[in-house]
Amino acid sequence: MSLTQIIQNIRAKQKIKYNPPDRPTAVWTGKDLLDGKPITALTVIFQTSGCRWSNCTMCGYIYDSARDAPSHDDLMKQFENAMSRCKDEEIILKIFTSGSFLDDGEISQATRTEILSRLNKDDRVKKVIAETRPEYVTDEKVRDAVSALGKKFEVAIGLETSNDMIRKESINKGFSFSDFIRASEVAGRYNATVKAYLMMKPPFISEGFAMEDMIQSIKDAAPFAGTISMNLCNVQKGTLVEEMSERGDYRPPWLWSAVEALKKGKESSPETVIMSDPVAAGSMRGPHNCGKCDSDVAEAIRIFSTTQDTAVFKNLDCDCKELWKKVIELEDFTFGAPLVK
Repeated sequence: MSLTQIIQNIRAKQKIKYNPPDRPTAVWTGKDLLDGKPITALTVIFQTSGCRWSNCTMCGYIYDSARDAPSHDDLMKQFENAMSRCKDEEIILKIFTSGSFLDDGEISQATRTEILSRLNKDDRVKKVIAETRPEYVTDEKVRDAVSALGKKFEVAIGLETSNDMIRKESINKGFSFSDFIRASEVAGRYNATVKAYLMMKPPFISEGFAMEDMIQSIKDAAPFAGTISMNLCNVQKGTLVEEMSERGDYRPPWLWSAVEALKKGKESSPETVIMSDPVAAGSMRGPHNCGKCDSDVAEAIRIFSTTQDTAVFKNLDCDCKELWKKVIELEDFTFGAPLVK
């Protein structure tokens, strides 16, 4: 049985919860960087028909999609609802759809144009970041988006890793590193910037291999992406990763591994903005160390993301760091099976 079939069998057992079609899936504010300075980031996840691929081993966002495809009016009401939540004078707007903003099957050309045209007139918005798979990054779509927005536009792509074998066999992502490079070149032709999302420790690989892959992936992706966001894998409901976790076959990454990858990644690519927000840090379903140091290490990672200063990691320490080093040393011999929960 193929990895895709296994994932589809898991998805068939899940239920998509009902949300009103005129309300976004989620909206929240955080911090990001604009021209090297911290700025409020408003993140909105539009409720759409969902990702057309939807076969990744770790992704449960498909369950946030709409039961029925929302109309243009529904999506515009979602947009208005999201924008009303933020009162800051200057923001970056991050647009997610649990899929691809540039996929006409999720958001039509007309709806995209209206959203971006309204943002053009909103003086608060200094930059828009929109997530999409690389196959939807075409000359026509990027050109039209940049023209309608008239402001800084960034194409964000879930590359996950520069290693095609890991992307195929561990993540089942459905595209190659060369597809990402092509998309970045298209974006560059219209002065759109590129953000690469990388995934720390997808299933089937050891802690040490995952850390080294992240370090290498940052180095490989940096020439094509001005910003790299390192996502630490967490256990999402209705995924292959969740089934593996429940069997004891998967453990989310250690926060120490994330710190090491950020330090070495910044060293190899000093001009690249490298960020990470350790979602669910400290929980058993999220990236964690021993429990005692989790909050301090996670906070240092967040501070690094807004300062780009690796000095924040200098005085971090805990007794569990020696255990983490042993895991790095020995876990390859277990073929990726976790040695420590």
